[in-house]
Amino acid sequence: MYAIVDIAGQQFKVEKDQKIYVNLLEGEAGTEVKFNKVLLVDNDGKVAVGTPELKNASVTAKILGHVKGEKVIVFKKKRRKGYRVKNGHRQNYTQIQIAEIVA
Repeated sequence: MYAIVDIAGQQFKVEKDQKIYVNLLEGEAGTEVKFNKVLLVDNDGKVAVGTPELKNASVTAKILGHVKGEKVIVFKKKRRKGYRVKNGHRQNYTQIQIAEIVA
């Protein structure tokens, strides 16, 4: 059984006990969060597609922790002008584990 869920503006294909990284969510480590924007559910070949969302369907997940992603280097240069700027960025993520899919 799997589901397509909209979490923090991104769509993820999730299964039970799967661990995924999503954009930063509010909440402490160990708390449970519920996602109601379920777009599709496949239960052993029985596919239910929402228009745009399924009613009475939800995904429950547990927050495992908050982490930072890999560093991304942003380098800007204009040739022959002596202009060089180097910046770095690390995105914040939340690691969650899918506990239950209700369809």
